[in-house]
Amino acid sequence: MKKLIIFLILFCVLLTLTACAAGPNDLVNSAGTSTVASFWKGLWHGFISMFTFIISLFKNNVNIYEVHNNGGWYNFGFILGVMCFYGGSKEGHTKARARKKD
Repeated sequence: MKKLIIFLILFCVLLTLTACAAGPNDLVNSAGTSTVASFWKGLWHGFISMFTFIISLFKNNVNIYEVHNNGGWYNFGFILGVMCFYGGSKEGHTKARARKKD
């Protein structure tokens, strides 16, 4: 009975994680109201992601992520912008270094 409960819990966790997986972007390389977003626009959107998130809570026409993008380069720019704006791994690195000294 205990193995069945553990199996059901693990199955539910796996099912939940699978449901959170990102799907394909059907609008890649398709122009929306303007041109297709590329690396530089992704970098900018990464920098302003916190502000656009807050605004998107109150306005329906504001999105954090541009779905009309060129794919991998836009994603790379977006992640790089988020990492640069929020500090990237510098703080994690200094915390890890401080733990090693203790």
